[in-house]
Amino acid sequence: MCAMNRLEPVEPVTLQQRVHGASRPPAWHLDKLHRVLRVRRGIKNDGMKEDNLLSLSYGRIIPKDINTSEGLLPENFEGYQIVEPGNIVMRLTDLQNDKRSLRQGLVKERGIITSAYDALDVPKGQCPEFWFYSLLALDLAKHYYSLGGGVRQSVKFTDFPNDWIYRPDLTTQRQIADFLDRETARIDGLIEKRRRMIDSIRSRILDFSDLAVLGQIGSHEVTKDSGIPWMGRIPAQWELIRAKYLFREMSRSPEPDDGVITAFRDGQVCLRSRRREEGYTFAELEVGYQRIQTGDLVINTMDAFAGAIGVSEDDGKATGEYAVCTPSSDRINCHYFARVLRCMARRDYIYVLCPSVRERAPRFRFVRFATVALPVPSRSEQDRIVARIDDESGDLQRLMEVNHQSVERLREYRSALITAAVTGQIDPTTRARAGNADRQLDAMEAEEAT
Repeated sequence: MCAMNRLEPVEPVTLQQRVHGASRPPAWHLDKLHRVLRVRRGIKNDGMKEDNLLSLSYGRIIPKDINTSEGLLPENFEGYQIVEPGNIVMRLTDLQNDKRSLRQGLVKERGIITSAYDALDVPKGQCPEFWFYSLLALDLAKHYYSLGGGVRQSVKFTDFPNDWIYRPDLTTQRQIADFLDRETARIDGLIEKRRRMIDSIRSRILDFSDLAVLGQIGSHEVTKDSGIPWMGRIPAQWELIRAKYLFREMSRSPEPDDGVITAFRDGQVCLRSRRREEGYTFAELEVGYQRIQTGDLVINTMDAFAGAIGVSEDDGKATGEYAVCTPSSDRINCHYFARVLRCMARRDYIYVLCPSVRERAPRFRFVRFATVALPVPSRSEQDRIVARIDDESGDLQRLMEVNHQSVERLREYRSALITAAVTGQIDPTTRARAGNADRQLDAMEAEEAT
């Protein structure tokens, strides 16, 4: 009995331990989540007291034009909630379909935001920036998605306020927040630099491709005016043929074991499992799906003019929003014509293919495309053009992939740094004095510059 009385009480498992596997630092205090972060109540915009419309975008709270015609907005904003600087806004909706968005943002100016989001108050004695980073660490670990299991698409912050947490004192919270502000700003700057490089490389590839598919690179001494503004002059021996004589629009029933095909912005059309970027999931419904075969020319009718045009690398099924075109004869190289269509898109030929320039999301339709004249060199020249584009862009494609990998490494480093700091696994003051973080980023930047 005496031995049992001397047993130490068992410390509760905290949210940080459960999600991050990070034990409590000795000087940090046990607490309950609802004592630190509280959902704001009854702060509606009755009588339109505020008209500074805010939006949660990529983990930031940004102003939005209240008079914009873009997006789904209500007739009035009296049902919106008022938020104040230092509040944290959380979007805990659509948990199963959207697994890429960052789901919280720190409010930096008074305004209004949809009441579908949870707005959290951070009480005095706590640092809002620290708790924003703490919630972000949970988001980066995909914790919120585990709360929306099965068919449950949305949760509320009040669904998990009784979790135990550990927290540092206010001085340490501010030190961690300041440290992360500095370090993440530099990391974000490096990521943005890499993204600009990727965009520049992609533009160089597309610029070369555009000139090549129109015969404007090479030794064509005699040219003719195509009579088509976006096309300009083309080699004299090339034909102009309407699309309906080159392609047929196909609609096939999918096979039971077909995987799902997707097209996205760099012109890749492949099984979703082979996509470079992951995160979105979709309902696997058979209704409305069609079969795509390797070698089909595929145009995403919803997004055809942002690069989602390409030749399928796989057999599979896809939504009916894709136009699937097969060549009418063996004189057609679909890879050549995919590049022609992307050239058309980059030169804003979209307006010819759409019934009204007032359409906010113009859709590609084969019936409109059928009458469009396309440049048609001989099959052997189509093959040579495709081969030259592939050859010229090979090194650039590899450089672009290096930059993609760099972005991923920087994102992983950023996530790890945030998690380590908000769970007390690193001391920001010691780390800053030693310059460890700077040296590691210096090395990453120097590595990617070579």
